[in-house]
Amino acid sequence: MRYQHLDLNLLVALDVLLEEQNITRAAGRLHMTQSATSGVLNRLRTYFEDDLLTQVGRKMMPTPLARELQSPVREILFKIQHAIAKRPVDDPATSKRHFRIMASDYVINVMLKDVLRTVHQQAPGITFEFFSPDHQSTGMLNRGELDMMVAPERFMVADQPSELLFEEQFVCVVCENNSEVGHTLTLDDWQRLGHIAVVFGRERQPGLEERLFAESGLNRRLEVVAHSYHSLPLLLLGTTRIATMHRRLAAHYAMLLPLRIFPVPVDLPVMREFIGWHRSLDNDPIFNWLKAAIIDSVT
Repeated sequence: MRYQHLDLNLLVALDVLLEEQNITRAAGRLHMTQSATSGVLNRLRTYFEDDLLTQVGRKMMPTPLARELQSPVREILFKIQHAIAKRPVDDPATSKRHFRIMASDYVINVMLKDVLRTVHQQAPGITFEFFSPDHQSTGMLNRGELDMMVAPERFMVADQPSELLFEEQFVCVVCENNSEVGHTLTLDDWQRLGHIAVVFGRERQPGLEERLFAESGLNRRLEVVAHSYHSLPLLLLGTTRIATMHRRLAAHYAMLLPLRIFPVPVDLPVMREFIGWHRSLDNDPIFNWLKAAIIDSVT
């Protein structure tokens, strides 16, 4: 389809190119070769009579026009996608909607698994796909590639609506027979013993607790690094190591494994878990039904 001699399919490529600012990564997301992606960029440059992306050292930087185009192009694509995907059905029991949700394994375990059980009973035609949090989450929500994201407050998208779900604290967990820890876990114990921690994705993003410790001026002596909070309890067994994890998740595993739970020996801020969504979904009846089910599950 063309509008004023512009192939509208090129807008999808433009959106990805302006976000990635890298031909190789953009080509991967567009399922195109690097050569074809470079060709698309050249066609866009010709149409807009602007370089759009210019090479500065090893990076590609957007031109002033590209920066002005980025937000409206993304909004146009989202509106088109939402208009095409929208269905007249507003009854959850007969809906065939597919929801894409960004959420950590922690959120899925302590909350969303119960929501999905309820939804399966009341709306069996609704399906789900979960995405792990990463640096692309904000862009995916803005483009409508995610329906919602559930994450700590600091990761919410500034210009999209969000709502507080619950507050959570971090706790320290050790193996039940850890002889290095007595009836209490002291700061000296915490600094002396080895720790197990998590990182996420190829970017090796640390868990939120690592950032909170750093803000408190503390560094853990890491002996094991895993990719999931669910790995931590099992990796503690038979060791003198410490893991820091969410209270709800720790309590779940303490019912299944020989573990002891202690308060973190320093004051850490309470974690506030939010649900965020694109503002265009505000009046979507099926989405609002699902959102209400999620909120009700923690009240």
